Amino acid sequence: MKTFMANESTITRKWYVVDANGKTLGRLATQVASVIKGKHKPTYTPHVDSGDYVIVINADKIALTGKKWTGKKYYSHSGYSGGLSETAAKDVMAKFPTRMVEKAVVGMLPHTALGRQMAKKLFVYAGSEHKHQAQQPESLEV
Repeated sequence: MKTFMANESTITRKWYVVDANGKTLGRLATQVASVIKGKHKPTYTPHVDSGDYVIVINADKIALTGKKWTGKKYYSHSGYSGGLSETAAKDVMAKFPTRMVEKAVVGMLPHTALGRQMAKKLFVYAGSEHKHQAQQPESLEV
């Protein structure tokens, strides 16, 4: 018996919608990243993007445990000497409500060209409305 290897002609993709209301950020991100990678399928092949599309709604209502709203920092660098800036999680949520979920999920994907291709299958919305009703997404419980 030969080992099954998925390719573009054998992959079927589904759409899932996840409600992030009250969910812990890290636990939500691990399960969403697993679905985007395709690890929930028996036909998972590591070198092929066989995952599904995921829509995350209510990203502005995620939960962080402990003192992470003030203690968790997001860093960016301008490229110049001394150009490192840090922003607390509560400030990131106030200015860009979807960014925390996006960074958490994309950080759990491979840091390669394949990972960048997988990251395009993630759609994050701050409110409860999304524009993907035509794809008929199924609800995914995390």
